[in-house]
Amino acid sequence: MSTDAPASLPGPAPTLTTQVMDFVRTSVIERSMVPEELYSVYQLSEQLGISRSPVRDALLRLEEAGLVRFERNRGFRIIPTRPEDVAEIFALRLALEVPAARRAGMHADEEFIVTLDEYERLTTESAAADAEKEFFQRDQQLHDLILGAAGSHRGRDIVNRLRVSTRLLGASTAGDTRTLHDIVGEHAPILAAIRAGDAEAAGEAMKNHLRSTGQLLVAQACRRQESDLDPAAIWESLTLGY
Repeated sequence: MSTDAPASLPGPAPTLTTQVMDFVRTSVIERSMVPEELYSVYQLSEQLGISRSPVRDALLRLEEAGLVRFERNRGFRIIPTRPEDVAEIFALRLALEVPAARRAGMHADEEFIVTLDEYERLTTESAAADAEKEFFQRDQQLHDLILGAAGSHRGRDIVNRLRVSTRLLGASTAGDTRTLHDIVGEHAPILAAIRAGDAEAAGEAMKNHLRSTGQLLVAQACRRQESDLDPAAIWESLTLGY
């Protein structure tokens, strides 16, 4: 089975484009960049000490994900992400990744399982070292690997774009009632079921993992808005209780 896994497990060095995306994400989290304020592509490139081309490429990717809006001849604005947006993102991820986990469980071969084992080892090591940024790179690669193994090539592209959207709310839910080790623990039954060829258990474990993450991020978004919105009600209404 072809998994379309990255050629090297450690992963490629971040490009200037991804570095700019990370900078914007971090700036939004730290509130040095705020939604709806106008920013200049030129000023951002000057601030980062790089050319405008990778800055514009990064912003175009963020625009595709619905996170920034360009204004002709003026600059760009950060679009506020609402709790409802987060719930909708996870409704889409559940629709794509749960059946993908089932298909991966049905078709896993020895080569794929070896690759899966290596990613599990790397995420566990990152968690032990409390290397959060590295951990979530591995986490994304692990989800991507499962989607690729399931033959969900369009789905993996959609999921990767959706993950960019949720990263603007915070790199992770780590530290927000769960640790990196907790997330490793949520991965474990998914991977065990895939290894065992138990498609239904793989799908159920993926659903539980995505629900845990999505519900925490919806609650996080509600708190950041300092609103009295009910995270559970938002989740239920947009995921239909998935």
